[in-house]
Amino acid sequence: MNTRDLEPIITQQYILQMRPVFNKDALFSDGSKYYRIPMEPEVGDEVKIRFRTIRNNVDSVYLIHDGRITEMQVEKTEKGFDYYAGKITMGEEVCRYYFKVHTGQLTCYYNSQGVCLEPQEENAFVIRPGFKTPDWAKGAVFYQIYVDRFCNGDPTNDVETREYAYIGDYSVRVEDWNKLPAMMGVREFYGGDLQGIIDKLDYLQDLGVEVLYLNPIFVSPSNHKYDCQDYDYVDPHYGKIVNDGGECLHEGDRENIRATKYIQRVTNRENLEASNQLFIQLVEAVHARGMKIILDGVFNHCGSFNKWMDRERIYEGQENYPKGAYISSDSPYRSYFKFFDESRWPYNPTYDGWWAFDTLPKLNYENSPELYQYILDIGRKWVSPPYNVDGWRLDVAADLGYSNKFNHQFWKDFRKAVKTANPEAIILAEHYGDSRGWLAGDEWDTIMNYDAFMEPVTWFLTGMEKHSDEYRHDLLGNSDAFIGAMKVHMANFHTGSLQTAMNELSNHDHSRFLTRTNRKVGRVQHLGHHAAEEGINPAVMREAVVLQMTWPGAPTVYYGDEAGLCGFTDPDNRRSYPWGNENHELLDFHKTMIEIHKKYEVLRSGSLLFLQNGYQTLTYSRFSFEEQVIVSINNDEQEHEIEIPVWKSGITRFYNVELKQLLRTTNQGFEKDTAVYTAVAGYLQVKLPPYSALVLYHKDDVL
Repeated sequence: MNTRDLEPIITQQYILQMRPVFNKDALFSDGSKYYRIPMEPEVGDEVKIRFRTIRNNVDSVYLIHDGRITEMQVEKTEKGFDYYAGKITMGEEVCRYYFKVHTGQLTCYYNSQGVCLEPQEENAFVIRPGFKTPDWAKGAVFYQIYVDRFCNGDPTNDVETREYAYIGDYSVRVEDWNKLPAMMGVREFYGGDLQGIIDKLDYLQDLGVEVLYLNPIFVSPSNHKYDCQDYDYVDPHYGKIVNDGGECLHEGDRENIRATKYIQRVTNRENLEASNQLFIQLVEAVHARGMKIILDGVFNHCGSFNKWMDRERIYEGQENYPKGAYISSDSPYRSYFKFFDESRWPYNPTYDGWWAFDTLPKLNYENSPELYQYILDIGRKWVSPPYNVDGWRLDVAADLGYSNKFNHQFWKDFRKAVKTANPEAIILAEHYGDSRGWLAGDEWDTIMNYDAFMEPVTWFLTGMEKHSDEYRHDLLGNSDAFIGAMKVHMANFHTGSLQTAMNELSNHDHSRFLTRTNRKVGRVQHLGHHAAEEGINPAVMREAVVLQMTWPGAPTVYYGDEAGLCGFTDPDNRRSYPWGNENHELLDFHKTMIEIHKKYEVLRSGSLLFLQNGYQTLTYSRFSFEEQVIVSINNDEQEHEIEIPVWKSGITRFYNVELKQLLRTTNQGFEKDTAVYTAVAGYLQVKLPPYSALVLYHKDDVL
């Protein structure tokens, strides 16, 4: 066989992989502030775009954008890398760009997914001029509080047993703070409130928290409060009851029109205003500590107790409250809801409920300009004086309205209302799946990060689905699947949205991460409460926290995770915070990792690059031009020795480099000693004990 016979198989792919003179692993760019200046430009700004190669390794680099191609020039050479630069002037439209690289007879491209042989414009980097997310939220440490289960600071406002009836039974005042939640626990109240949060601000600040995210706090009959009764007021059971009275229901009576104690507590203006005033005190105390606070907005649906609907006849006959839409067809709120039978008044039960739940009436924005404007005003109200909250988390935000087109128009208007009132307020939505349609710069700032954080992390480290509903051995320790998922889903974010995305391991809708480490499939009703605590692996939890605190985004701790709380999915994930029974080692570990996250700017804004991966092992770097953090994880029960090409993160290959250990976890615990590791010619050899994580740091003294 002669050379000519080989020509058909000598493809560019073969050259790309095998040609020794071309180092494709050195090619790099991203949307960070180091490779895009400014990172979040305005219309008319000139943006510098950078691209990295090995020094003298390529012939030319071209910046391709908006149908134009511009040859880039070497801007600087550092530590064996050439940094090419090109400029783009921002117009009013979205800018998409990628890179074309020539070396010898080889041409390749570089986009958000890395090196490829075709342009793949669908994977181009994207800039949306004028889209800016709040700087305070980029990489900020959030703490999610399910208020009823965090701390009871004022027992006088506790919900009483039989104070009212909801979903077929009575409200229950839980006397034992450590009681495990009942299966139908929506009516159980442990007494957590705003005063409890105020009382624990020292604890939260000592933990290192920067932003509080509160599950809903507005008037509502449930402990989760996703069934809002009055958007204008904090629930007095969370706030202040200064004018009490009335009676609880008698045994056997479930008609809430006779629940006079509840009616007095939640409709009396003195109680409502006093509760809002207490909330103002909380916000001021939070801000005085340099912290932020955001609220949960549930605008797709309200609750059957809502004053606009009033199915429970709470407001019927109350002074200064118009009739609800359930009560009368003449209600001023009639258009707020969709009714299917116009002949059923008074007391018409035929309204549309979200997912057919009659306790969750869906709001009918399309047919009610008054409702539309009212909710825009609510969005504006709470981010404005005197409340001054720092943003909204939006519940089931993609479900609002009856069409996708209408949904987008509403969130565009909501953004204008909120940002006009408080330009630094964040708009963060709950959404599963591709959010690009809402992250176009004129609706949401960012999302709860399921696709590009919680789910890939859970599958990789535990093999479990986030509800503990499924175990997949093929995904446990599958670093290729992890990297693939992260690359695809992270590319759906603009950099500002990614850096502010809520990166959670657990929350109120899913099982606790520590429980997932036991790999038990099921829910509390099938397995029981105690199964959630059996066979857990705290070492895997530590690996997850290391990953959480070193990954792009806003690491968000669900209350009690730091103290070792377990639990299957709702309602078991809503156990009370274990004051006095904390897992102090895990608590100290969270403090340490949060401190590391906050100390090193590169963990908030740095680039991300995968350096090594194998079965159960993963190494990546967060880096800038000056500093690098290297994170290695071994999720296996066996020790692994790995070689890490740290040069890819910008560490020089021309002499030995020392990296300082910031933290190492093992199966037994964690250590913070300042051990030193030496990289030789850009490579680092490390031994990773079973179920361990290693965090290393390097900073150049001279650029």
